[in-house]
Amino acid sequence: MIDATTIVIFGASGDLTRRKLIPALFKQWRKQRLPAPLRIVGFAFSDWDTATFRSEMDSGIKEFVEEDFRQASYDDFCDMLHFVQGGFTESDDYARLEAAISELENDTTNRLYYLATPPRFFLPIVEQMHAQGMVQESDVAWRRVIIEKPFGNDLASAQALNTSLHKLLDEQQIYRIDHYLAKETVQNIMVFRFANAIFEPLWNRNYIDHVQISAVESVDVGHRAGYYDQAGVLRDMFQNHLMQLLSLVAMEPPASFEANSVRDEKAKVLKAVRPISPEALASHTIRGQYAGYRDAPDVADGSETPTYAALELYIDNWRWRGVPFYLRSGKALQQKATEIIIQFRGTPHNMFPIPADYSIRRNVLALCIQPHEAIHLRFETKVPDTDIDMRSVEMNFEYDLAFGKDSTPEAYERLLLEALDGDPTLFTRADSIEQAWRIIDPIIQGWQTAFAPPLDEYVTGSWGPASSDLMLSQAGRHWRYACAEH
Repeated sequence: MIDATTIVIFGASGDLTRRKLIPALFKQWRKQRLPAPLRIVGFAFSDWDTATFRSEMDSGIKEFVEEDFRQASYDDFCDMLHFVQGGFTESDDYARLEAAISELENDTTNRLYYLATPPRFFLPIVEQMHAQGMVQESDVAWRRVIIEKPFGNDLASAQALNTSLHKLLDEQQIYRIDHYLAKETVQNIMVFRFANAIFEPLWNRNYIDHVQISAVESVDVGHRAGYYDQAGVLRDMFQNHLMQLLSLVAMEPPASFEANSVRDEKAKVLKAVRPISPEALASHTIRGQYAGYRDAPDVADGSETPTYAALELYIDNWRWRGVPFYLRSGKALQQKATEIIIQFRGTPHNMFPIPADYSIRRNVLALCIQPHEAIHLRFETKVPDTDIDMRSVEMNFEYDLAFGKDSTPEAYERLLLEALDGDPTLFTRADSIEQAWRIIDPIIQGWQTAFAPPLDEYVTGSWGPASSDLMLSQAGRHWRYACAEH
């Protein structure tokens, strides 16, 4: 394969391009990891030209890339930036785009297309590119398309989008992005499980009591209120991010680290998740809304859109039968934290001379994804100068301490590089997308019926509705905040 590559960003005048994509590409360019020669072409309806595009991206680099990494000059990088103005559905504009790209390339070149646009444009863009011959591959040059989330609004729309895309592209050309998969701690889950012989033998129903997966935010819906009121927390966070985290925690060991082997196992475990029946919605799901949400601009009067949800899920396979997986996410909560808690079972027998009512604390493993990336393991130890008093202590691993403060790259840096290298491991395959919707769709639909749990209001800055705590406490469990506390 040749190295010459063109990256085309649809929606290039948007916030994602300025805040994430161009800074990520600049950092990889500074690390000399991008193919050469490289051209980056922006395409959007905004009344820009190449000079405007370069100026806007220049300001984004200055704002979102650390000064010591930028150094003095990035003119050489900006020279690779070009812009073509046009509409996402106008065939004449795509003809101009293809002509402009071809004039820049002057050779056989790979192309990576990034759809940083609203979802309604995903299919029209690919259709227009297909009509212009822009996605046809050759023996020496590839064509790949990165598609942002959300991928569909429900199972039916996701299936329809997959079916339509597969008429125009091979699955191997489609890179469905979920930036959570590129976070270092998320990538480390597989290494942690399968490269350490001390953990995987315990990673099952015999030793694990339950699993908690949390992605909670301190911010409210803010300027996204209009979108959020249509989507709600289940579409916004559960169908994509939390389902991906669940699949990595619960998957079986793949035969190899090859992309399809990994994605096969992720799809299998999602397929094994037990659907929540309408009768179980009230006991296995929680929905909440923070006080004041309905006052936000663009929120419908009397909106029933949940800004918080908690689910109790079960995986019906040999490894996980009977182990509850508690998933939660919400807006306007006390702290921002994304974490995975592995709560181990208690010891089978107490041999120590301690009071009968004393319960030895159980071991807890915490995988912290944000705001800082770390792994904490809690275990019991004897307090010095006592007969048998015990205290919980922790072994802590933190990326910043182990590898340096600036060692962890932004998620988009990793994802863009993987797409350029043709490695889809960190991207979501069609079957996993559809399996995730099969889990979430019945809950969304059930919440529109008489089986729905009440929409509980919670105070901004709290940890969510009291009913969420009650769901766990009824089983003798409680939510943990291991990563938020550090």
